[in-house]
Amino acid sequence: MISKAKEDRLAHLEAQALDSLRTAVTEFSHPVFPNAMIVGDCVITHLLHKLDYLATEKVKVMVVDTFHLFDSTIPFLKELEKKYAFEASVFRAEGCETREDFEKIFGIGVWKVDVAEYDRAAKVEPFQRGLEALETDVMINGRRRDHGADRAYIEIAEVAPIGGELAKLNPLAYWTFEDCFDYAAAHGVPLHPTVAEGYPSQGDAKDTVPVPDPEGLSGVKGEPGSVRFVDGEWFGDKRAWLDYGKERAGRFVGLYDKDGSQKTECGIHVDGAERSWDRDLWGGVGNPDGASVVVPLASREDALALKNSGGPAMIVVYAPWCPFCQAMEAEFEKLAVYLEAKGVTVAKYRGDVDRPFVKEEFNVKAFPTINVVNQDGLVKYDSEVRTLDAMLAFFEAHATTP
Repeated sequence: MISKAKEDRLAHLEAQALDSLRTAVTEFSHPVFPNAMIVGDCVITHLLHKLDYLATEKVKVMVVDTFHLFDSTIPFLKELEKKYAFEASVFRAEGCETREDFEKIFGIGVWKVDVAEYDRAAKVEPFQRGLEALETDVMINGRRRDHGADRAYIEIAEVAPIGGELAKLNPLAYWTFEDCFDYAAAHGVPLHPTVAEGYPSQGDAKDTVPVPDPEGLSGVKGEPGSVRFVDGEWFGDKRAWLDYGKERAGRFVGLYDKDGSQKTECGIHVDGAERSWDRDLWGGVGNPDGASVVVPLASREDALALKNSGGPAMIVVYAPWCPFCQAMEAEFEKLAVYLEAKGVTVAKYRGDVDRPFVKEEFNVKAFPTINVVNQDGLVKYDSEVRTLDAMLAFFEAHATTP
């Protein structure tokens, strides 16, 4: 009876998931599946193959390589590509081809100093760039309600208002973690090698531990690998993995958000990360006329020309995904409107895609960085108070050389 009940449940869940995936192809032009190769993503990969959406490229697969994945992750991706006849588009941190490149630009162990900056550089920025490069209008992902309270009410279809266009499909929204394993066992779905080694979830190797682990960092203390799933069979007490919200128990170990709370999200699915990739800043927000007067500097040459112009001028170096940049958008636009009327140029230069340059030339350590240009060069605005009055007072104090 139990076996039959499971079969019926899986059949229903499969039909529901397949129907949502069909919608992705029939109702949208550019469906994209960001695949992290966790258990649920492996199930989705199999479902897409079952519909012949992979080999035909009706759905494109995207992978973000953080340079800190498990050693087995990229080889496992190659196995999936061979088995299911597809080729993933792999995106990495801007300007980086290797981990050495990443560490040279962002620093060794940057996540220990600023986990948010690591998330943005290694995950969010390449994720957003990938969505944009693939012209995504619907994103398929493996979020489920049983991941935890922060996802407890997600639906199988959502609207992520990126420019009012991007939709999100969560074909496994109503599945449980156990359903994913049951389905993988029943259908021969290949799973990441670390699953057989005691890891319920696959993220960055640097902050992911098996469940249980010797120190109890995952919340469950015990022998590594004593709970595992191998060739469709459970070993050990599977409740350590399958209790509500436990899938990510071994993830983000030792990582804390700026408010001191334990990190629970990789940065990609938090508010703003998925919703900002296709909207640049200063498109007129804060300007009653509806058009921005902040001048875009399209090249290094343009940026250097303004820097060396003798001013007076003002430049903000920014990243469109940065919440602090987003928060100052309206006030900086008001400043630009005011100064433009006085013949002063207020400009912007996107720095997240040109970090070495802006660090060297524009005093950039973080975003946003605001500089006043005068005859002596640049004067950096160090205050975190980015109101019209505060920025204008700074400009008036430094626009001319004493």
